[in-house]
Amino acid sequence: MRDGFISCAAVSPGIKVADCAYNSGRIMEAIDIACERQVRLLVFPELAVTGYTCADLFLQQALIADARRALLEIVSHTARKHLVVVVGVPLARGSKLYNCAAVIHDGDLLGIVPKTHLPNYQEFYERRWFNPAPVDNDTIILDGVEYPFGTHLLFRCEDLPDFRLAVEICEDLWVPAPPSISHALAGATIIVNVSASDEVTGKAEYRKTLVEGQSARLLCGYIYCDAGEGESTTDLVFTGNNLICEDGICLAEQSMAPDVPLISEIDVQKLVLERRRLTTFDEHVCQRKYDEICFSLPVSVCPLTRPVARQPFVPASDLDRNRRCETILTIQALGLKKRLSHTGVRSAVVGLSGGLDSTLALLVVVRAFDALGWDRARIVAVTMPGFGTTGRTKGNAQALARALGVTLRIVDISRAVQLHFSDIGHDPSVRDVTYENSQARERTQILMDIANQCGGLVIGTGDLSELALGWATYNGDHMSMYGVNASIPKTLVRHLVRYAADCGEDSLKRVLYDILDTPVSPELLPASEDGTISQVTEDIVGPYELHDFFLYHMVRWGFAPSKILRLALHAFDSVYEPAVVRKWLKVFYRRFFSQQFKRSCLPDGPKVGSVTLSPRGDWRMPSDASAEVWMHDLESC
Repeated sequence: MRDGFISCAAVSPGIKVADCAYNSGRIMEAIDIACERQVRLLVFPELAVTGYTCADLFLQQALIADARRALLEIVSHTARKHLVVVVGVPLARGSKLYNCAAVIHDGDLLGIVPKTHLPNYQEFYERRWFNPAPVDNDTIILDGVEYPFGTHLLFRCEDLPDFRLAVEICEDLWVPAPPSISHALAGATIIVNVSASDEVTGKAEYRKTLVEGQSARLLCGYIYCDAGEGESTTDLVFTGNNLICEDGICLAEQSMAPDVPLISEIDVQKLVLERRRLTTFDEHVCQRKYDEICFSLPVSVCPLTRPVARQPFVPASDLDRNRRCETILTIQALGLKKRLSHTGVRSAVVGLSGGLDSTLALLVVVRAFDALGWDRARIVAVTMPGFGTTGRTKGNAQALARALGVTLRIVDISRAVQLHFSDIGHDPSVRDVTYENSQARERTQILMDIANQCGGLVIGTGDLSELALGWATYNGDHMSMYGVNASIPKTLVRHLVRYAADCGEDSLKRVLYDILDTPVSPELLPASEDGTISQVTEDIVGPYELHDFFLYHMVRWGFAPSKILRLALHAFDSVYEPAVVRKWLKVFYRRFFSQQFKRSCLPDGPKVGSVTLSPRGDWRMPSDASAEVWMHDLESC
């Protein structure tokens, strides 16, 4: 439960219809297995104690009495198990019978939630046996003990207040206004659905979409537990299609796996942070009063089984990645297209280094010009070799300009920078930050002046990862007239260029593939004796895949450094040693806080994803904020 992770499980036990003793035995066996695996929330299907397909046997006194006996046996079995169990059971209250979910914890029956919406169409006949839930909460008496009974029950963990649980039952999800809407607005972060949804062609896909969508709409975790093997097949088949979803993402899914728990971890801390960020999500608009029932669970570090992407900005599948790349390139080009047409310029100027960022920027400029119907010759690509420029990058810059049909200008900055060193009294043998940044600022001056010459705009090439780390020369490559890559992280830049290469003509493919194989470098220090790049960025600031991971989880979700470290160690378990991850996370926070002043005066640029550092948009931060709280959190874990 530490860091907000709740280990959750859904299990569809193999049952026998109307055999409560057998079914409760399977349920208790599953509880024992869940305890061994440190599960804290365990969900069983609708009417799991009796089976969903008992039909008119539900009207038999013997079955209902045995179901009550079996439920109380299950309750007793959970004593000192330290988990919450939700199980479906038919219960009589007065003269009426209800389709219920019992919420159980450590030998105590916390409450009973009856089903609100009873399907009575096609293969379903629930109104023949059951009654809809009463409008108001009340109580139910089982063996002389009174328990909460109603649909507006909220179960809250005292040890982790962000863990707030509510329940709906099968059809409740499928109606126009599911009870889970009210549950979430009352504060529930995890919704449980005990279900018996039979399988027909196409239903599984729709069911998954429905559950994912509800978890996204309500910013909640949603556990859907379906009836499975052992239900009567007189007319229907049940496959135990279980789902664990969180904020629109399916964390785990299974079918046809009787007695095998589907386990994942729902991050309730993340859900609460997201609700806090989205000011239109208002828990106080709930119109119904909820009775809050508290329980306790030990706070421990549960093992993570949920997927944690190493590259959260990059889709995992080739199809999704290609679609994403096309969308992003289109957004970038449309943003630039508007700026070009609005300003009335005649051209665009791009500093072309032969590296990934400037390559992507030029590809975007070409798209924008094509969309405008403008001649590509009006695009001026300027390559500016200096002290660290290698033949490989210079050659690739020239080849790329030729392949795209843009105008190329070559301006060697060496003599101008040497003169500048003389003017300011800098010894060229001292290869410090002055030595490096003088080159970056000379290049920016050249680009700005050429833009004035040809009546154009300087298009920025710097990416989101560089902005996060402050890996840019202030008023050098930091500045432009429109920054098309401003919200593209470095890990995504590579995929965008690869996508363009895969889609391009042979001449373009060759140069783009070679650019992709070139180490990332600012090339501000002289090359090695063999002519290769001597200054590799990731050797200095750390691996971009780590920094992009840190950036995503800090800015997108607001996680503490200790939690980000835990996630990174899980995601990169076989890639980096823990000490290496911790080292670069410290570097990330140190640089992120110290370099905000550069982000406070960024050029305009289009937002393409959920993380951006524009001072006019998603990220407002004082330039002199202290990092002490974050560094202390990291040091203490």
